Amino acid sequence: MSSSSCRFYEAEFPEPDEVVMVKIASINDLGAYVLLEEYNNIQGMISVADLSRRRIRSVQKLVRVGKNEAVVTLRVDKEKGYIDLSKRQASPEEVRKCQEKFERSKTVHSIVVNVAKNLGLEAEDLYKRFGWPLYKKYGHAYDAFKLAITDYDEVLGEYNLEPELKKELMTFITRRLAPKNSKLRADFEMTCYSFQGVEAIRKALKAAEAVSTKETDLQVRLIAPPEYVITTTSVNKDRDIKLMEEALAAADRVIREEGGMIKVTMRPKAVTEHEEKELLAAMEYAERSVAQIAGDDDDSDQDGELD
Repeated sequence: MSSSSCRFYEAEFPEPDEVVMVKIASINDLGAYVLLEEYNNIQGMISVADLSRRRIRSVQKLVRVGKNEAVVTLRVDKEKGYIDLSKRQASPEEVRKCQEKFERSKTVHSIVVNVAKNLGLEAEDLYKRFGWPLYKKYGHAYDAFKLAITDYDEVLGEYNLEPELKKELMTFITRRLAPKNSKLRADFEMTCYSFQGVEAIRKALKAAEAVSTKETDLQVRLIAPPEYVITTTSVNKDRDIKLMEEALAAADRVIREEGGMIKVTMRPKAVTEHEEKELLAAMEYAERSVAQIAGDDDDSDQDGELD
């Protein structure tokens, strides 16, 4: 058995009514012959009657060789290895969930297979040792692997993996599943024309930054009066976008109490590298403009002294 020749799950066959992902291997007048990748590419069949709820004129127009399809398991003969499947009985919601599960399972399989290949082991042995037990304990090994990035001992400690195996496994898990950093940003304008306007704005900006947490540091910077920006680098985009909204609300409360106002010009969102460069360029331009004005004022003062 090659290191990659292995099913995804502990069960050798799907259960009746289980929705599985298949790859169309061949087509004829009787229907479509398929391979169940999740179950080590065992063969199944979708009859013409189970391909569609509509009247079928051409099987080729419904399915294509090489394409993946989410289908419902109808009958399984484990002794003979026959599996009858239905495409027409799979609801859109079942198809969506099947696709999501398949992609997660395929990621887990890729990690296990690559670790086995690099260490000269069999993938099935690794599945038996920790992969399939993690499916049972966590519902899906994908979720367990993600947790292992921050808490290895809690997730994998009980399996007593050898140092070399632990290192190789965590290398692949981190490479595939570690959260990707997102640059988040929100733009706003703030003004306050009261006697203590400058101090009021400073107070409001500090209130926004004070919303920062141990996990997320919010930075509030001046672009050019009256424009300001809140930025952060995040590994949890949805959570930290909400945090930035809270920061804007905190600044709004403070500045309104002081008689000023805030206008959000860009709600919190993830920004591209290009947008980040544009922001830095705008801030640098504003700094140069301020420096130029200050220089002009100095020149004017000197001219006055010469007179």
